[in-house]
Amino acid sequence: MQKVAVFFIAVIVIVSTLAFTNMKKDKVQWLTVAELQAAYSKNPKPILVDVYTGWCGWCKVMDRETYAKDNVAAYINEKYYAVKLDAESKESFEWNGKKYGYSAQNKSNDLAVYLLYGQMSFPTTVFLPALDAQPAPMAGYLKPNELEAPLKFFGDGAYKTKNILNL
Repeated sequence: MQKVAVFFIAVIVIVSTLAFTNMKKDKVQWLTVAELQAAYSKNPKPILVDVYTGWCGWCKVMDRETYAKDNVAAYINEKYYAVKLDAESKESFEWNGKKYGYSAQNKSNDLAVYLLYGQMSFPTTVFLPALDAQPAPMAGYLKPNELEAPLKFFGDGAYKTKNILNL
């Protein structure tokens, strides 16, 4: 009888551990720039780039309070390729056939400079309806309800027939 009780306790502990471990994962399925290139070539869809830095407090808040929301994460995962880009990364990236590296002069990665038009503010959420499209950056911390309209504008394809300034 004691062996049966120990067995059931072990099963409960294992099931509980597995259930709670899945909850700790990032909800948004973030890709690297290289993973984006591969996925986009097979199935094009809009791109969302979260441009951040390691020292940015508001970037961490946005991860915790905006991107962690179930409805936001589910919509992004369904409609977008989501990329996290450390603006100060010294890594080299290829974006739409062009190489970008670290600029000591700007103390930033040139891909971040390109995506933000040189306006280095963090966090910045960048929307691109296609890999070769002109970036549409939105600087600053965005609450989930503030992110909803631009997410849907690009995610649902409204950009094809409407101007975002006329919404």
